[in-house]
Formats: sequence, C-alpha cells, structure tokens
Amino acid sequence: MRVSVDPEVCYGSGECAHRVPSVFTAVDGLGAVIPGREETGGDPRVRDMAERCPSQAIRLH
Repeated sequence: MRVSVDPEVCYGSGECAHRVPSVFTAVDGLGAVIPGREETGGDPRVRDMAERCPSQAIRLH
C-alpha cells in the first residue's frame, strides 16, 4: 500500500513528521513522504497517522 501527502490539502501542522519521522518529513513547510518510503502505507503507524492528520492530507492507495 502506498502513502502520499496531498500538498493542496496539507496546511503544515507537522504532526506526521513528528509522529512518524521514518516516513514523513517537511518540504517547504508542508508534510511529505520521504523518497523511497512511499510503499509504507501498510505500516500501522502510517495508517494511524492518516486517520489523525489534522488536515486529512495523508492518502493511502
């Protein structure tokens, strides 16, 4: 399962990078998936962060 962050929806709270720094980072003040970590959508921490994202910008595909 792939994970991504929709930059059109993200408002840069930083929760994802704070809670799951092995997968998420900040780019230009917005959340982003670290290159090479896109296939981590099955990780329970990533799924939990997708549910908790304040802007609901994290997408699991």
